[in-house]
Amino acid sequence: MAELLYRLGRFAARRHWTVIGAWLVVLAITAATYAAFAGTLSSSITLPDTPTTRVSAQLERDFEGTGGGNGAIVVETTDGEAFTDTQRREVGDLLDEVAEVDQVTEVSNPFTTQDQLDASARKVADGQQQLNDGLRKLSAAQGQVDAGRAAVEAQREQARQDGTLAAVRGALADAEAQLDAGQARIDRNRAKIEEQEPALQQGLTLSQLSSGFRTVSEDGSAAVANVTFDVSINEVSLEAKSAIEDLVTDADIDGVALHPSQDIAQTVPSILGPGEVAGVVVAAIVLFVMLGTVLGAALPLVTALLGVGVASLASLSLSGVFDFVSVTPVLGVMLGLAVGIDYSLFIINRHRRQLKQGADLHESIGLANGTSGNAVVFAGVTVIVALLALNVTGVPFLGLMGTVGAVAVLVAILMAVSLTPAVLSLVGRRILGRRERARLGAGEHAADPTAVTARDTPMSNRRALTVLGVGVVALLAVAAPATQMRLGLPDGSTQPPDSAAYRAYEVQADKLGEGSNGPLLVVADLPEPVAADGEVAEQAQIAEQIGRTWSVDAVVPIGVSKDRTALAFQVVPDGSPSSESTAELVQNLRTLEPTTTSGERATLGVAGNASAGIDISDKLASVLPVYLVLVVGLSLLILVLVFRSILVPLTATLGFVLSLLAAFGGITAIFQLGFLGDLFGVHAPGPVLSFLPIIATGILFGLAMDYQLFLVSGMREAYAHGAPARVAVQHGLHAGRSVVTAAAIIMISVFAGFVFSHDATIKPIGFGLAFGVLLDAFVVRMLLIPAAMHLLGEAAWWLPRWLDRILPDVDVEGAGLERSHPVQDDHTADDTVPGRHAAQA
Repeated sequence: MAELLYRLGRFAARRHWTVIGAWLVVLAITAATYAAFAGTLSSSITLPDTPTTRVSAQLERDFEGTGGGNGAIVVETTDGEAFTDTQRREVGDLLDEVAEVDQVTEVSNPFTTQDQLDASARKVADGQQQLNDGLRKLSAAQGQVDAGRAAVEAQREQARQDGTLAAVRGALADAEAQLDAGQARIDRNRAKIEEQEPALQQGLTLSQLSSGFRTVSEDGSAAVANVTFDVSINEVSLEAKSAIEDLVTDADIDGVALHPSQDIAQTVPSILGPGEVAGVVVAAIVLFVMLGTVLGAALPLVTALLGVGVASLASLSLSGVFDFVSVTPVLGVMLGLAVGIDYSLFIINRHRRQLKQGADLHESIGLANGTSGNAVVFAGVTVIVALLALNVTGVPFLGLMGTVGAVAVLVAILMAVSLTPAVLSLVGRRILGRRERARLGAGEHAADPTAVTARDTPMSNRRALTVLGVGVVALLAVAAPATQMRLGLPDGSTQPPDSAAYRAYEVQADKLGEGSNGPLLVVADLPEPVAADGEVAEQAQIAEQIGRTWSVDAVVPIGVSKDRTALAFQVVPDGSPSSESTAELVQNLRTLEPTTTSGERATLGVAGNASAGIDISDKLASVLPVYLVLVVGLSLLILVLVFRSILVPLTATLGFVLSLLAAFGGITAIFQLGFLGDLFGVHAPGPVLSFLPIIATGILFGLAMDYQLFLVSGMREAYAHGAPARVAVQHGLHAGRSVVTAAAIIMISVFAGFVFSHDATIKPIGFGLAFGVLLDAFVVRMLLIPAAMHLLGEAAWWLPRWLDRILPDVDVEGAGLERSHPVQDDHTADDTVPGRHAAQA
């Protein structure tokens, strides 16, 4: 591989315009395919074959008008007073316009709906009042009849004592007949009431259970209109959502503010915002400090940005075929920028070092490509494998994320080993500063940095133990909050405070209750079809048992299946969609088996946005340990192959696990527990983004192996050339520290730029990756690993003989290439004309 990259580097140096032109053509082709085939991106995250999707499919298949997606338009008065009749009418007219938008099947008028709910509640209350009045009248009438019978009996007894019974017998019989007629009327009326009482009681039960459901707040100052689509919410086109947003935004209703909910107001996050640009600027500053020239600092940025353009356009060209989550291309940009800059930097840094030693320009480019470029390819392939391994999780959107990220890294590698040599040839020796070129022209060559010197004196055992102990304890302390990590998806509360989605969430939570932001759809599958005249009784029977479940605020019947074997209910939780109580409620409902009116058991299924988020989080939490074991095993195998050692890979992998857990702890502390929330713009702490841990595991693993490779390979090379083990540790650390420091700072700055994104999905990803790289590069790779290897000494490089015989010799740093192509003194220092060396070699 090293020899192949050496030849590729020299070819690119000789034919720099051809290589540059070829990449520009590739960029143009990807731009054309993007324009021709790109589809829309979705902000909704879904998984196939989950409990939620199965219930959603049942609703769509078996129930009329309940299978499509739902959004909401929240309306509030600006003065906090109740809506006027004029405002109600104008809001209704606007909702009629929204109903005409493509893919919208229905828009409920909240005022009409609330009036109907109130009328139904009054009707039930009136019926109950009439029932109670009837029972009181019956009781009074029964009392009169009973009193009459007692009076007749008293008269009969008195007449018997007076001996006048025969004279009054006819009158007493007439009185008893009248009393019997009155009793018969009472009995008939009581039978009627008893016949009506179950239906009235069932209506009262349903009315009480649904009393917590409102479409207009009790003070009349806020209302929620439900928007129903003809497809699931993740399939609603951006054009339809934009049309609704435009209607709402352009509505000019005096004294009324309108806010589309998150399901409607979802927007695709910007790929490069102010924070991301700031991250690139920081990277440019680091490059300038590292390389000493503006030209040198610009080259990695240009190649990385070009690579990001190619990778992003190529990936998005397939968005018309695959369902792209909106965060997917942003993740590709993150990785493409970070590794693109770093990989180019590694090759440029090696080339500059060789030039300062007096190497010929094209020879130096070839050697840099065959040595550092070889390490870049190996490191990049490690990242790609870790990302592609996300496909084994069985989560489609996660696998696609990993594939897009892998494409971005692959393009960054290709750019680094082909475009970077071409551009280096184009700029010639101007990659060095003026003073460096002047010293080279005067015959002053830099010393060989690979030679072991006095500065490579080993650290003391005491210092190594102290560094190792303090570092491990510190990382474990930072990792502690991860024990409380909860996974979830962002809801409206996590959106920017100035956004319509956030305002819609807050108004609903404040005026209608937290649970109104995430109602659940519950389907009860019955053991046998329900008759039309028994429908209300069955609904009341099951709804009452659902309502007794902890954390339920309201239960509203919404339909019966076509075959009458299932009932559907809308259940409003007490808590928010992302709360622990709602997650517990979903699980409780799924295990509940309510009793039907016939005494048999029904089974419940749950759907809805809150339920979907819970299912996705549970699925990802279950595959995370499997993926972590896969990555850790892969780490051990790769490092054993590279370093021909058992203990070096073991310490490297344990270090990665420590830094990963500490990164999880930082993410949990800030985004879930709210620690330093103001600093990072976290105004609503909540569950950690459900797919963040597994994405962070894959990416941070690849990057950790990058830094391990560039630092420890120098240690191994020195040890292989006869340096004592502990001296080799210090030599490798000194040799690779500066370039790894610069590379890590660049990567941290690029990732950190995304922390200030307004998108609640991008922000924690940017922080997690930036914090993870910070801990792994500066704590694990530069402190803990050297300390551990110092303490291990010669044992660090132990490898069983049988394993040594079967392992291939992987020359990652291209040492064999250096021996076969030693650096030649060029003696030509003044080379400021581009292409001066084009005819050489």
